[in-house]
Parts: sequence; C-alpha cells; structure tokens
Amino acid sequence: MTSIRPYRADDRSALLEICLKTADAGGDATGMFSDDDLWGLLFAVPYSERHPDLCWIVEADDGRAIGYIVATDDTDAFEQWFRDEWWPQFAERFPRPDAAESPEEKMIEYGYRRGPGQNPNTEQYPAHLHIDLLPETQGQGLGRRLIETLFAELRRRGVKGLHLGMNPANEGAAAFYERLGMERLPADEGSRSYGERFTA
Repeated sequence: MTSIRPYRADDRSALLEICLKTADAGGDATGMFSDDDLWGLLFAVPYSERHPDLCWIVEADDGRAIGYIVATDDTDAFEQWFRDEWWPQFAERFPRPDAAESPEEKMIEYGYRRGPGQNPNTEQYPAHLHIDLLPETQGQGLGRRLIETLFAELRRRGVKGLHLGMNPANEGAAAFYERLGMERLPADEGSRSYGERFTA
C-alpha cells in the first residue's frame, strides 16, 4: 500500500529525480537544461539538507519514492543559508552567467539572486514548501495528506503561516491549492502564490 513516511538521507537521489520529472509545469523536464540536477538542487535537495525533519516521502508498494513534500519553517533564515552556504558549493558546476538570456541561464541566475528579505509574504507567512508528485500518485489523496502532515507539524511548532509560489501554467496545482482553501497572495509577474495562516 502506498504510504507517507519521513525523509531519509538515502532519498536524495529520488528527490532529484521526482523534481526533474515534474519540473515542467508538472511535466517531465528531462533534457530541458544541460544538467538535469539543476531543478532539484534549487527546489528540493536544499530543503532536505537544511530541514530533513520537515520533509516527507510518498513510498510506493515496491519501495520506490514517488512523491515528496519539503519545507522550511523560516523562509528568510533558509534563504540566507541558501545564499551563504548552499549555493556557493555549486559555483564551478553552475557558473554565474554574464547575461541571463536562456531559460537555463535565468534559472542559474535565480540561484545566485536568492537571499533573505525578498519575499513580501514572509512576515505573515514565514514558512514555505515545495511539493511534487509523480503522475502515478494522482487521485489517491496523497497530496492532501502530505500537506496536512506538514501543516500539523508547523502548527505544533507555533509557526503562524506558510506561503508557496508556483508556475501559473500548472493549472492542476493551482486548482489543488484552491480546493485546500489556501488564500491567493500577491506574487511577481509570471508567478502565482498561495498562503495558509495557522495562528491569529
């Protein structure tokens, strides 16, 4: 039976794979960039490195990881760590582009531009998440279960709110967040954001 379990260190490669297979607005982004790991090194693995206690895995009957949720309970502290400790180790692998023109260059530049104080939603919604599920998980309520698992832990910690950003082209994800009752938040052009308050 498909189950949800806490993240383990040996799940790192699965995070990279699942992130890649869902990175193109929910579809497979394999081959879109020259290094397929770029997606996961920006949007999945750093969370499991910084907050393994806020990461859960969807495990199939055969033991494969087929989905995940990763999160931080303090976005600004996470983004400072990302800027100062996480991303510098990839400077040789992903040199900063002189001019970020191609989609890949823009994604690499995004890694260099990340830092604290950039998201206007963090004061009221300090936590944020990334969730990715392979197509075989759909229709089983697993996304909702992952969200509920994370939200329960954030409430237990006294976190007052969570926000998330997403590609607006991923209409299925937007519909999912709206079914959960999450609030639409201000977002940069080309993005969409939702939030959930846990405390008054």
